Amino acid sequence: MPWHAKLDIEYSMEADRCVARHVHTGPLRILQSLYPEGDALCHNVLVHPPGGLVGGDTLDIGIRVAAEAHGLVTTPGATRFYRSDGEPALQRTAITLDAGARLEWLPLESIGYNGCIAENRLSMTLAPGAELLGWDITALGLPAAGKPFESGSFCQHMEVPGVWLERARIRAGDTLLMNSPLGMAGHRCIATLFFVAGSKLERQRRQEALDEARQVIEAHPLCATTGATSPDGQVVLVRVLAPVVEPAMALLRQIWLAWRSHFWQLAPSSPRIWST
Repeated sequence: MPWHAKLDIEYSMEADRCVARHVHTGPLRILQSLYPEGDALCHNVLVHPPGGLVGGDTLDIGIRVAAEAHGLVTTPGATRFYRSDGEPALQRTAITLDAGARLEWLPLESIGYNGCIAENRLSMTLAPGAELLGWDITALGLPAAGKPFESGSFCQHMEVPGVWLERARIRAGDTLLMNSPLGMAGHRCIATLFFVAGSKLERQRRQEALDEARQVIEAHPLCATTGATSPDGQVVLVRVLAPVVEPAMALLRQIWLAWRSHFWQLAPSSPRIWST
């Protein structure tokens, strides 16, 4: 029987402490709130106990961050879209930030297994003065385990309404897209790091972020398939193509730490669960 699970998280400031409150339906949870960086920044781990999605499953995740609050959300492992018998599997994430709010959206990778019919949607709505730093990492198949992505499709949708929209449907049988030098060039991991603001960024602040990202990229083995750009005055991006997840993830983590220092003057600090 297909799962339809829903989780809503709301961050707010209460007595100088960022507090996360949540309600859920079905198998979606957040673990205990952690404060490794002090009371002003609340870390949470989002857990989906079944471990993956099959055809017909739907996960709805809603995150709201109230004014001046700062939340960080990650996951303990990959989101897995398994083989489908014909029904699509859907994950929808809707993020809303009030004025002056901050969020770090840092889920580990999504994996499209051979034969999946998957759609992963992310929508971000920011009020003026709000800022979001996050990433999206997608792996197609398990090439290191000898399980290539040979059939099925993966649809990726990322949007800041009225500002930025990216949508792609990757079909395993589209050999031009999958293998052409003008497409994925044989790589099976695509990743995007994004900084999104609810107001236009100052030109110098935006340019310095691009310069910092490019400095990290130039020293990394994936430099030939990575680029930093700003498609809009409210958005700064890093895009990566890699053969597998691990080097792409390592690169994005370096730039994420550099950007949270640049944009928010925060010291380097990674979620505890990444080291367990």
